Amino acid sequence: MTFLLTLLAAIFVLGPLIALHEWGHYIVARLCGVKVLTYSIGFGPKLFGWTSKKSGIDYRISALPLGGYVKMLDEREGEVAADEQHLAFNRQHPLKKIAIVAAGPIMNFVIAIALFWVLFMTPSEQLATKIGQVLPDTPAAMAQLPVGDKIVAIDGHEVQTWEGINYRLAGRMGETANVSVTLQSDEKGNNATKIYQAPIKEFMQGDAQGKDALSSFGMIPWQPNIAPIVGDLTPDGAASRQGLKVGDRITAINDEEISDWISATRIIRDSPETLLSFTVLRDGKPVQLSIMPQGKKDNLGNDYGQIGAMVAQSEIVIPDAYKTTVVYGPGESLVKSFEKTEQLAVMTVSSMGKMLSGMIGLENLSGPITIAKVAKQSFDISWQMVLSTAALISLSLAVLNLLPIPVLDGGHIVYYVIELIRGKPLSEGVQIVGLNIGLLLLAGFMVLAIGNDISRLF
Repeated sequence: MTFLLTLLAAIFVLGPLIALHEWGHYIVARLCGVKVLTYSIGFGPKLFGWTSKKSGIDYRISALPLGGYVKMLDEREGEVAADEQHLAFNRQHPLKKIAIVAAGPIMNFVIAIALFWVLFMTPSEQLATKIGQVLPDTPAAMAQLPVGDKIVAIDGHEVQTWEGINYRLAGRMGETANVSVTLQSDEKGNNATKIYQAPIKEFMQGDAQGKDALSSFGMIPWQPNIAPIVGDLTPDGAASRQGLKVGDRITAINDEEISDWISATRIIRDSPETLLSFTVLRDGKPVQLSIMPQGKKDNLGNDYGQIGAMVAQSEIVIPDAYKTTVVYGPGESLVKSFEKTEQLAVMTVSSMGKMLSGMIGLENLSGPITIAKVAKQSFDISWQMVLSTAALISLSLAVLNLLPIPVLDGGHIVYYVIELIRGKPLSEGVQIVGLNIGLLLLAGFMVLAIGNDISRLF
């Protein structure tokens, strides 16, 4: 059942993105006077579809849902009647060819901008960007960032939400340098700002691999102070098997004092398959226990620990000083959506470059299985998360397709730019060699990405 729901979520999110990408190629081709033969969502054998009586275009849904294509009249793919040669793609001016090929990725950019625009226009109550906690032995601790101050900029870029902070920090993945953090202090009501320099080294790599950007950097939003008292246990969990009982109050883990449940959870999650020494208070007396968290994997294949203990229920009240309502008008939302699209596109290209240079590992590359799992997870959270996930995937499709690799849209654009400069197309032999190289590169990336996906399942 879980597999079916994951598949349906992936189809629901990816299907429209692929259809609209191909529609971009399709509509611009028709506007440029090129005859379209087939509009297909998916590759391989035709599952169902129809042929337009007016245009003769074969609209179809095909068996392999890993993309789609628009087939146009082209003399390189078969004989074309003399009275239709002016409708063939290969006969068009290079600028028309570039427009047709670029229309797909541009459509994906438009989708991302539109979805981000809707999200920015949706009012939301969020945690204010005040630092709630600074974790020890982290860049934030080394920079001595003060708890309670408000984060207003990262590396000179204004930030208004923790999501924005997370994206700015994630963009520094793999780097060794300083991160500039601008804080605003409301002491004495002067709202003075101060810039701190936090040193990072191979950020989010090594021991920090798999951690989120905020935890790796060491500045955490406000979190409720929940008493570390065990409220329930799963029968087959490590905690139950190794002596923890309902009502126990965790006071220390590996001699580190524990004053709240979240601190205990963080240590446990960071210690899969590692024997931990627990000190708990039971009936007013200290008890020593040794518990090894079971190793689990999240949707991205990152390891984390779990002991099967749940906290006792308690009411959570967020202080007014740590709450803020984020709302933008239509115009400001549109500007924000363009800015976010640009930021994430640059970050995506930068991450690819870092992978190729070895600054970050190739294990960060994800394929269709991970995308499907993330899509399913977004449906479990909220409609806003579904739109956000769709926007991110659409943006990734746009950037990926614009890479200058033959067989991708970006590679074809390179061919047509060369044709525009030379006044004639590259020889068919050169184009075929390029396409074969592109196919090998793309196949290699797909094998690596799917291999990473499979490794995350086990």
